[in-house]
Amino acid sequence: MKRTATRVDLETKLLRKMARTSIRYGVLGAGDRILVAVSGGKDSYSLLYLLDRLRRRLPFEIEIVACHVGQGQPGVDSSPLVDWVRAFGVPFEMVAQNTYEVVKRNTRPGETPCAVCSRLRRGILYTTARRLRCNKVALGHHREDTLATLLINLFYAGKVQAMPPRYTTNEGDLQVIRPMIEIPEDDLIALSNELGFPLVPCFLCSNQEDHRRSFVSRLLRELEEEHPDIKNVMLGALKNIRPSHLFDPTIAKRDSEGQG
Repeated sequence: MKRTATRVDLETKLLRKMARTSIRYGVLGAGDRILVAVSGGKDSYSLLYLLDRLRRRLPFEIEIVACHVGQGQPGVDSSPLVDWVRAFGVPFEMVAQNTYEVVKRNTRPGETPCAVCSRLRRGILYTTARRLRCNKVALGHHREDTLATLLINLFYAGKVQAMPPRYTTNEGDLQVIRPMIEIPEDDLIALSNELGFPLVPCFLCSNQEDHRRSFVSRLLRELEEEHPDIKNVMLGALKNIRPSHLFDPTIAKRDSEGQG
């Protein structure tokens, strides 16, 4: 596929953002072997594509392994994804697990299946990463994902929590990384349109709306119309925390003990 000037400029911009995120938060390191989750959406394709491009520019070596979890959804054909990833030329692992029925059974009336589905897929990815001797799992979350999560937790869960660029699993043996967490979703849409990724639909997500996420996403769009840079300002706020000016008693106790 011909690399147009528009595509080259877009890739350059996104790779710079990803590199800055990596440096600032220690997302990538020498000797990393990274399992890249490819679900079939624009974000995961973009993650694999950009991470492979960035890998070639790093001053140290890393390995990437693409992984797709086939969930057994009726009517979903993953073969275009499989063909694309294999043609892309990175090591690829296809994991077939019939999580569709498990999700349907464990989703209560009125709830969205996304939370159950995410936990199941995450567990499969962790197991696969360990089997393939990977030390990191890369997910394709972007700027809007972490801002929406921040607002959902603030409005509905009563906690100040977003999606971090990097964290360690409870077992302590894997790190989960989000190299695109500072990239705007619109840029990923543009990249997907340029490259023509063969998108694979998720009928679980499309058939049941997550009303909370829809609400905060709509709110963010409306705020952006009034204040065009508000998403970058909010992202900056996540890097500029003042714990002493919040209400968490564990922080107050820790500060008190430190002063004593």
